[in-house]
Amino acid sequence: MRGLYLHIPFCQHKCVYCDFYSLETIHLIEEFVETLLEEIRLRAASIQASEANSLRSGQLQFQTVFFGGGTPSLLSPKQMERIIAQLHRYFAIDADAEWTMECNPGTVTPEHLRAYRALGMNRLSYGVQSFHEDELRFLSRIHSVGEAQEAIKLSRDAGFENINLDLMFALPNQRFEQWKSTLDIAVALQTDHISAYSLIFEPGTPLNTMLQQGKVRAQNEEHDAEMYSYAIDFLGQHGYEQYEVSNFAKDGKYCAHNCLYWQGDEYVSFGPSAHGYLFGTRYWNARSLKRYTENVRTGALPLTSSEILSDKERMFERAFLELRARGIRKAEFLRDFGVSIDDALAPLLREFVPTGELRTSSERVQCTPKGYAVCDALTVEAIHLLEKYCGVEWKQPQESEEIV
Repeated sequence: MRGLYLHIPFCQHKCVYCDFYSLETIHLIEEFVETLLEEIRLRAASIQASEANSLRSGQLQFQTVFFGGGTPSLLSPKQMERIIAQLHRYFAIDADAEWTMECNPGTVTPEHLRAYRALGMNRLSYGVQSFHEDELRFLSRIHSVGEAQEAIKLSRDAGFENINLDLMFALPNQRFEQWKSTLDIAVALQTDHISAYSLIFEPGTPLNTMLQQGKVRAQNEEHDAEMYSYAIDFLGQHGYEQYEVSNFAKDGKYCAHNCLYWQGDEYVSFGPSAHGYLFGTRYWNARSLKRYTENVRTGALPLTSSEILSDKERMFERAFLELRARGIRKAEFLRDFGVSIDDALAPLLREFVPTGELRTSSERVQCTPKGYAVCDALTVEAIHLLEKYCGVEWKQPQESEEIV
């Protein structure tokens, strides 16, 4: 499976907790779209050259397209139409591909939603975070509770049958009852997918500055763990299958694009700060709209750096990511890396299958709902055992932090 990712780096207002690259200079959107169209062309030409050099035959097929940000729903339907047309012009996208767009409930209208659906978007992901006004204000979200609920209704009316809600727990001073009621409302809205994340104080964000200045306090680990455990149980009781540490889906409506990342599959990315992985090489675009634009205007790809992954590096990444998601696929792991997961992780399986944190079958080794709660510890131990089994230490990649 392969995917396309486009980073739209604009927001009406930057949230205090967000460390994704985005700007509040939305008057630059039209200029950015022109640059993005050119990057798509440049990247396609580069891929065609790489295919020829590596003796690959046939055009690469793509099964997912994801517009992330930032706030992609700030794009007008006309701007979105131009981008989609450019993607189809240069890339072979399956007719039944998953097309996802991240949205802020405060930026959508019925007209725009109908237009996005007509253009082929078939999955929306709303950054709702909370169904409490005080929590939304604290997180500096621009929408209200009512606007979030209305956005879901309008999306259904526009024909969207696959909708995700991002929700956040363990906020400073958040009461357990507030988290419970947020989940109650999310389920009552009959959304198809819920991503539930614990609040993280990312370095460089205003929220982390507030923490360092003593203006807010992080929730204690026990309270955080209780909220997470409750979400797992509650969503499971209402038909949401947990298929990754923070992701829950009804009726098998997993996010195919995210599954692609977790399986170590290939993806091509566009836009400032975006990173991609193709032909065994990972690359990073400039984390700067200025630098990104300057490069593309000169006919150059806006790269900051790239690296070629060894087979062992790919093996460690696959194990780390898959164990946190739907599980390590045994046959594929043996085929791609020549390593039997049953043999390499035998001590882990002996300890945690009987206690109910892991389950194993002929196809996968995977976390149970109980295991997801201690997934960090399980993945650390799994990597340690793989390092010991293969006699190789895993050095995780470091992404460039260019922000000028």
